[in-house]
Amino acid sequence: MVSSSLSIRLLSLALFLLLLITPSLGNRHSYDPFTSKPEVTHHGGPLLTGTLNVALIWYGNCGRVQKNTIRNFVKSLNGEGGIANPQPQVSSWWQVIESYQSVVPGAAPPLGGRSPPIVVTVANQFSDRTYKYGKILTTVDFIPKLIHDYTNGDPNLLPIVVTARDVTVEGLCTGKCADHGIVENNKPYIIVGNPETECPGACGWPFQQPDGGPQGVVLQPPNLNMAADAMVIALATALADTVTNPLNTGFYYDTLKGPLGPGSVCRGIFGTGSLPGNPGKVEIDPNGGGAFNALGNRGKKFLLPAIWNPATSSCWTLM
Repeated sequence: MVSSSLSIRLLSLALFLLLLITPSLGNRHSYDPFTSKPEVTHHGGPLLTGTLNVALIWYGNCGRVQKNTIRNFVKSLNGEGGIANPQPQVSSWWQVIESYQSVVPGAAPPLGGRSPPIVVTVANQFSDRTYKYGKILTTVDFIPKLIHDYTNGDPNLLPIVVTARDVTVEGLCTGKCADHGIVENNKPYIIVGNPETECPGACGWPFQQPDGGPQGVVLQPPNLNMAADAMVIALATALADTVTNPLNTGFYYDTLKGPLGPGSVCRGIFGTGSLPGNPGKVEIDPNGGGAFNALGNRGKKFLLPAIWNPATSSCWTLM
């Protein structure tokens, strides 16, 4: 009896000490984008503003359609669709990201109702068809070296690594299909996985049936290439998170699995009425049958994910 009582007291003490040394757990939450009520808040750090000089790093034998689709998406962020009926626009989606500048505590109100533009330009492109760092890229070892090789530590570049179908990226396929992080003196970067053969059921939806959950409608990709269009979705999510939270001290919602930025917090939502297994309201191209919700550079069509709108404190979509 004494031994049992002592064991209980020791267990209680251990639990108390665990809670004492991990106080942040008390502020974290389990999360479901369809049922949870998150609050994306500012945590004191900077945002990326002004001009973003992007360095696109094509790692491995990346397909032509995938390259063109991603380049067109980046070019669409600050442009117009270029057709008679330009709405909805990729640039309208990007303006919500720009609006975060005006909700930083102490920020000046936007002039004319709009926050300053964040101009995204493709400053450089690099290709590595030799797989110099192998076909399994790890966060600690290979990704920082790869980025340094092609940017030479230039603090004015935002590296975006886009991987080929036969490359595996550490940390992807388990709840995220692209990632962002920091290398070399607080230099942010983005890396995008390729779902063509690497976890299509996790990162190819809504253009492919998901591995788990409700098996709903599968959409035709707007550019008729599942991997390319799914990579745009992943890149858009990571770009939203990076601009608003480049050093992990900006805007995010804290969860049991870690912080979720304005893109990640709305994962799986594409239009009004979205539910698990149902992407929500989208347009269907009468010519190719592709599903889209945004028009971009030269009239190209994209399906963009929902993002957290600070003006409404909710996940927002173009439709």
